[in-house]
Amino acid sequence: MSDTIDPVALAADLIACPSVTPEEGGAQALLEETLSAQGFEVHRFEAGAPPDGPVPNLFATRGSGGPHFAFAGHTDVVPPGAGWASYPFEPEQRGGLLYGRGAVDMKGAIACFAAGAARRRDHRGTLSLIITGDEEGAAVHGTRALIDWMAERAIQPDMILIGEPTSEARLGDTIKIGRRGSVNMFIHVVGTQAHVAYPHQGDNPIPKAMRIASRLHEMTLDDGHDWFQPSNLEITTVDVDNPAHNVIPGSVFMRLNIRFNVHHKGDALVEAVRAIVEEEAPGSRFEASISGEAFVTEPGELSDLVGAAITEVTGLSPALSTGGGTSDARFLHKLCPVVEFGLLNATMHKLDEAVAVEDLEQLTRIYESVIGRALG
Repeated sequence: MSDTIDPVALAADLIACPSVTPEEGGAQALLEETLSAQGFEVHRFEAGAPPDGPVPNLFATRGSGGPHFAFAGHTDVVPPGAGWASYPFEPEQRGGLLYGRGAVDMKGAIACFAAGAARRRDHRGTLSLIITGDEEGAAVHGTRALIDWMAERAIQPDMILIGEPTSEARLGDTIKIGRRGSVNMFIHVVGTQAHVAYPHQGDNPIPKAMRIASRLHEMTLDDGHDWFQPSNLEITTVDVDNPAHNVIPGSVFMRLNIRFNVHHKGDALVEAVRAIVEEEAPGSRFEASISGEAFVTEPGELSDLVGAAITEVTGLSPALSTGGGTSDARFLHKLCPVVEFGLLNATMHKLDEAVAVEDLEQLTRIYESVIGRALG
């Protein structure tokens, strides 16, 4: 059994797997082989069916008893798009950077944690990895399916670290201790199409939609929270689809998103908007989809030990943040305390995504220290 893993080489091998969500692309097979060689018991299964599945999932565990420390992440990546300087699934090192889709989000972090675990084989308790292939997609058959799988087997971590790219300017400057909730809403204001010269024959939905939009724009949801900025509602689409100047349109389609803090629950926000729609445009069609609820892991043991490991390796004192979009922390926080820490996020989802080779080496040392502090 080898006691070393080269995080740069493993990151490159993972990048070479074309695992565009929800495809496995060989990434989890490679991870299974790598972790099995380090004494992990690896379980893999698929969940769901097209169009959002099947989704590959992996759970790996080593040791027994408590405490139980887990690392969570995803092997799936977003489509690379056109215009890369090199092929996105052929990793390439240039100028101290490793290029390829998934370099920072988040195959690099997975490689670093596997390498850190290889250096900390003598830990007490239980060390696990919770890895999905559906974080970048619908997120229906990934981490949620893993949580169900764990519950059926009475597997309960005490703390979870998620390897999302949280660092802003330098590796180690930011730990995420929470995330805002997110809800999408779809409003279809229905009128009656007619010739503009015969307005009595029509029912223009645009004024109704404008009243709805005005009231939504004027809403003040809250003034913020100790760990969160004020909740925010943004109207993202108003579409009449009417190319003619002499036709009263028959409908208006609107879409909006609310990013909300812990002062709110998604269902309550949905009902508040629904009430406005009903008041201004009775009979409109209304749908909503809650992507996740807001949560915060109050500073404590988990953020302290991750912060101490970061300071040990980098000398930085990381800021605690709840900024950014959603992640699978929105599901995992229901199990136990969860924080997120990983690589720089400047190039995630962009052309020529890249990670500094030195950052991979440093992150491995940080994760090694985290494992030692949690299970030493």
